[in-house]
Amino acid sequence: MATNFFQEDVAVLMVPFPLQGHLNQLLHLSRLISSRGVAVHYVGTATHNRQARRRAQGWDPVSASNIFFHEFQSLNFTTPPPDPAAAINFPGHLQPLFDALHSLRRPVADLLGDLSAASRRVVVVYDSLMGSVVQDFVKFPNAESYIFHSVSAYTIFFFLWETNGRPFAVEPEILSGLPALEGCFTPEFLKFVVKQHKYLKLNSGRIYNTCRVVEGPFLELLEKPHISGDKKQWALGPFNPIIAAKRKPEFRHKCLKWLDGQARNSVIFVSFGTTTTLSNDQIHQLATGLEKSGQKFVWVIRDADSGDVFREAARKAQLPLGFEDRIKQRGLVVRDWAPQLEILGHSATGGFMSHCGWNSCMESMSMGKPIAAWPMHSDQPRNTVLIARVLRIGLVVRDWARRAEVVAAAVVEDAVRRLMASEEGEAMRKRAAELGGAVRDAAEEGGSACFELDCFVSHIRR
Repeated sequence: MATNFFQEDVAVLMVPFPLQGHLNQLLHLSRLISSRGVAVHYVGTATHNRQARRRAQGWDPVSASNIFFHEFQSLNFTTPPPDPAAAINFPGHLQPLFDALHSLRRPVADLLGDLSAASRRVVVVYDSLMGSVVQDFVKFPNAESYIFHSVSAYTIFFFLWETNGRPFAVEPEILSGLPALEGCFTPEFLKFVVKQHKYLKLNSGRIYNTCRVVEGPFLELLEKPHISGDKKQWALGPFNPIIAAKRKPEFRHKCLKWLDGQARNSVIFVSFGTTTTLSNDQIHQLATGLEKSGQKFVWVIRDADSGDVFREAARKAQLPLGFEDRIKQRGLVVRDWAPQLEILGHSATGGFMSHCGWNSCMESMSMGKPIAAWPMHSDQPRNTVLIARVLRIGLVVRDWARRAEVVAAAVVEDAVRRLMASEEGEAMRKRAAELGGAVRDAAEEGGSACFELDCFVSHIRR
């Protein structure tokens, strides 16, 4: 753990939840805030900080002179391997990790004390699932906290609106097709969420990885007093770099080199994130559908992360006999970590078959790529509605109402062809490209998201 402090005007303490999509978002936010000359202190166990740095894309966290990593001792927990046969696809195997997070409260409080003594103001930015860990910030008179919601404004609005008893009417149009939360989480994780949310009232405002050109109407709904409690909120996204830094050829992933040889918009990228494990039956159906579609693809096939991503995976998924040989002229299977942001930003990539985790959605939108949505758990079913029905930049592969069923090869084949080789797909691609352009403009100097970031930094420096 870093222990050297210099006198700072304002110090930001970044406290992420230790899953990849959460670690990644707050590391990217650290980049944005530090670029405004504010010191950022990013905390976690040595393993999770290493994970965040190792998987960062588009920039080098180690090179940032005012981002400081504070590494706590490893947590005491043991997790079983992910279960592809689980009734709910949520990564319940990681519950022991979540339950062990309470032990971070003391080291975070000690760090807060050090930062408080060395700074005029300490600003705690914490994941909504880390409320109990940061609760002691109230003991320091020069500390304040801001909660980060790792999901879309669309998803968090409906969660808060329903939790608060639907305190005002909304347009029936935006309620159309909204799926229930049944099947999204395990009962154990819901109990964990309730415990963390007890501490939400202590924050001074909310931060979202989105921007108004994407979710303006839902950000306005979140600003209503019944939902916001008259607290400030900021849409600071996209957090991820909108132009990835160029890697030296020897450091580029093999899939990027393969993409270099493909035509523009000719490849669909298939990846279901770091918390999804497919059954062998589903893997075979997906493989068959991709093969029969006749379209080019890059398919990342990995089990869900364990509590320590640096341990060897317990299972190597088995593909249909001879599959990789048959598709080697037009497909690439990747079994290790893949640079998703760089793949989405490649000109050969024309679509993204995704679980619709919000981190993946924002990366895809910022790169202007349409999505074939295959929700697995958590916020993903509702993000799917936002992508496919509200923004109209994608289609649905997996009907959430039929989530217990294996998605048949014929369904996969049809979805891939619709997205990659039809007028319908081309229209989605055009809308996605237009939205991507608007998102990148918003993030550039003078854009609305850039302005909102400047407003937030000015606020915490007040």
